[in-house]
Amino acid sequence: MSFFLTKVLAALDDGGDRVLFHADGGITTYHQARDRLRRLHGGPGEAETVAIDLRNRPETVLVQLAALLRGATVLMVPASAPHRDRLAAASGATVVTDRPDDWPAGDVRTLDDLDGEPRPLNPPETVRLLFPTGGTTGIPKLIRHSGIYDGMAYLFTPSPDGPGRTLLVAPMTHMTGNATVLGALLRHDTVVVHDGFDAGAVLKAIQEHRIDTLSLTPPRLAAVLDHPARKTTDLGSVRSLSLGAAPLPPHRLAQALDVFGPVVGQGYGLTEAPMIASISAAELVARPELRSSVGRIVPGMEARITDGEVEVRGLSMMDGYLGGPEVGAGWLRTGDLGRFDDEGYLYLLDRADDVVVVGEHGTKVPTTVVEHALATHPAVRSVAVFGRETEDGRLLHAVVVASGEVTEDDLKAHARDVFGQEHYVPAGVDFVDALPITAVGKVDKRALAQLVTAP
Repeated sequence: MSFFLTKVLAALDDGGDRVLFHADGGITTYHQARDRLRRLHGGPGEAETVAIDLRNRPETVLVQLAALLRGATVLMVPASAPHRDRLAAASGATVVTDRPDDWPAGDVRTLDDLDGEPRPLNPPETVRLLFPTGGTTGIPKLIRHSGIYDGMAYLFTPSPDGPGRTLLVAPMTHMTGNATVLGALLRHDTVVVHDGFDAGAVLKAIQEHRIDTLSLTPPRLAAVLDHPARKTTDLGSVRSLSLGAAPLPPHRLAQALDVFGPVVGQGYGLTEAPMIASISAAELVARPELRSSVGRIVPGMEARITDGEVEVRGLSMMDGYLGGPEVGAGWLRTGDLGRFDDEGYLYLLDRADDVVVVGEHGTKVPTTVVEHALATHPAVRSVAVFGRETEDGRLLHAVVVASGEVTEDDLKAHARDVFGQEHYVPAGVDFVDALPITAVGKVDKRALAQLVTAP
């Protein structure tokens, strides 16, 4: 039997009347979740593949577990994907959704369609999950995962200090949010579920529910740090704040450590390989020079740099892409550019696709490096840099959210002072009130490129 599902069912049985979910102003206990799972498991249909298109709510993970217990393959439909990619990824699957109007054809079910007579919960030998890649052009590739879930069952165990309280803001249908909610269940914790991100709501939840564990992307952390309610919010309950999805500017990391204390760690992973590298709060506090690193490679994983690109292999790897060969012991190209220092700490420079080639000599400029430099200007709250096609070729362009008086010329001069090279100076700068953020909390550079005016 699946070790992961066996541990999940044991956690639901052991949880009793303790609260598993706080969501939409109501609560769901462990036994209430177990009973709902049994009804969902007994619902109609023996679909081979179940595609889950649900917002953040307790039923999202319960439908996932019910389908896995029936031996179905589960496809998590990403909240951030364009409509056409969502339809393409779920082609041929039974779709469970709380927005049926978004699915014009096929076998589409709502939660009301799934409740049935409870059936015995007998875990199959293994679990099979699919996560679409993050690309937004063409039909997305589907990532096959199985063993990583048994890994979660070994990694996430109850704390000797007793149950904790986890805040979830990432979509459950993405790997980060999915691992967060399942990890909390396996730890016998309580999960406070937010459907979407609001910095003020995060601060309120931390104080009201005494949240001790949460995960944020850099843009979302910045919004929390900059929120006017932050200074009057009691953040003393937080024991673990993990950061991921993109490197955090070192000055923002320093601010987070100052505000939350020595509880802020960074991690690096992909949907294809969720756990690659990490760095602890203790390391970041003791050695400030490491604050631009994503840490060392975690046990069970290996990494190397080939032609500037990070390649990985090891225990947290996907099984492979749907329709493709097993990954096995092969190396995966991550698409991230990086370097190692002499102690084995990994530094990410940029996504390979985001590097902009500028100038007559074809200088390769990592946009993340420019973003971090511009973000050190005292009047810059947040910034995104990308390449734009112009009559003069491909040029750097910056979009800035200002926190004070600053001009385009000021920021260009700041970039010159930092780099000493014109290649790293944006050809144009636009100012906006806020950067567009995807459903998973990353800056949406494609949306920015469509919004800003030509330089």
